[in-house]
Amino acid sequence: MENLSAYVLLALRLLMAAALYSFLGWGFYTLWRDLRQQAKQTIEQRAPSLLAVLLEGEEALRFTAPEITIGRHPSCEWLLGDDTVSSQHARLSFHHDQWWLEDLGSRNGTRLNGEPLSAPVVLADQDQIFCGQVGFTIHFENAPREEE
Repeated sequence: MENLSAYVLLALRLLMAAALYSFLGWGFYTLWRDLRQQAKQTIEQRAPSLLAVLLEGEEALRFTAPEITIGRHPSCEWLLGDDTVSSQHARLSFHHDQWWLEDLGSRNGTRLNGEPLSAPVVLADQDQIFCGQVGFTIHFENAPREEE
């Protein structure tokens, strides 16, 4: 009988230790998730909006998200219906307080101010970008614009 109560006591101790570690793990996971969500909201609030003006047609699109995927696939934030544009052609992203342009392995390439893109680059106001044969000019939200 004495041997049985020692096993029961050991089992209860193990269950309590498992419950304690589970509670601590859940607490750390909740903190990590909340910090990640808060960081994402902070980044989204900081990213200045981006205005993209198509060279043909003078259509202008404003983006406020910190990351914009350009392509023909429906999951892209900016859908371009041109056959020279790949399904996921390029990415505009805001990090390190700058807008960056990156080619996503597109078939017809991405050009910045006439030069082919081989690595991610920092964008400047009024840069011209070509995804395949579709060209557009980038304008930053608070940058001074030249009147034409």
